[in-house]
Amino acid sequence: MAATTSQNASALRRGWTTGACATAATRAACMALVTGAFPDPVEITLPRGERPAFPLALEEAGEGWARAGIVKDAGDDPDVTHGALVVATLRHGRRGEGVTFKAGEGVGTVTRPGLPVAPFEPAINPVPRNMMREAVEAVALAHRVAPDFEVEISIPGGEALAEKTWNPRLGIKGGLSILGTTGIVHPFSCSAWIHAIHSGIDVARAGGLTHLAGATGSTSEAAVKKLYGLEEQALIDMGDFVGGMLKYLRAHPVPRVSVAGGFAKMTKFAQGRLDLHSGRSQVDFDWLGERLHEAGGGADLCDAARRAGTALEVLQAARAQGVDIAGVVARHAMNTATSTLRGAPIDVDIVVVDRQGEVIARAR
Repeated sequence: MAATTSQNASALRRGWTTGACATAATRAACMALVTGAFPDPVEITLPRGERPAFPLALEEAGEGWARAGIVKDAGDDPDVTHGALVVATLRHGRRGEGVTFKAGEGVGTVTRPGLPVAPFEPAINPVPRNMMREAVEAVALAHRVAPDFEVEISIPGGEALAEKTWNPRLGIKGGLSILGTTGIVHPFSCSAWIHAIHSGIDVARAGGLTHLAGATGSTSEAAVKKLYGLEEQALIDMGDFVGGMLKYLRAHPVPRVSVAGGFAKMTKFAQGRLDLHSGRSQVDFDWLGERLHEAGGGADLCDAARRAGTALEVLQAARAQGVDIAGVVARHAMNTATSTLRGAPIDVDIVVVDRQGEVIARAR
């Protein structure tokens, strides 16, 4: 059963962040520890004032502790943590210490600077911490007890799930992060991916790295890593969000950044597109025909490009006639990158890769 909220049934179903689930579990466990009874469902207040109620999937208590669990419902978003059990174990803390946090099973620990949480702290971001702290303090105030509690958050199986996220690359060891700024997951909003891009840049900058590379996929990432001998921490998994990466770098610059991708994706970037997802931008074959003419291609080749069905078809035809269409695309992609950076002090270069992982064009 999912947390209750009012929503248009025809729309994609929204869900709840790990931070919201952890807050609900924390409030339920705190209530049980203070009163001896678990509220079920348990209601919380989100940062924007919404008040969802969550059914409990786990209730346990013993001498000096109480534990509650919420099954995360990510709605219609393809979230790796959908269906995970988010558990809060509450214990009385030392007098005057207030609310403290501990990483339990499946919740990671930060090991590098650059993230919103300091190294050696549980990977529980500031907004979820504030939500949990406020929930505990409200229970303590209502029942006239000191607000001194240890909050341990765990996600059974979270360490395995974390391998499917950016956490290992960001230096978050041992499990998942407790995230969320609003408490709500909006389906396909891409906010989690953009957040991961920003975190990757922050960690790399804090680590003193001077050359980062964003790639559209694993093949281009492997190619640019080998080309420049980059370490893992320098690789930004930008996916389709080249604009999101460059705009963040514009405000948080590094000395050098490489943008790598396959021919089709880089063609869309060269056209001026900053979101390279197939559902949100398309290859313009008339534009490619013009670029073939710019590269010295004959009229027949240019006309064939305008009638082509895929970017790969254009690339293969051009290479068969010795026309460097990839080089022209790389130069135009360079123009898009520099215009997006708006004069930020960053040395940028473009790397175009074929499907076999071979570098077929560069521009700098």
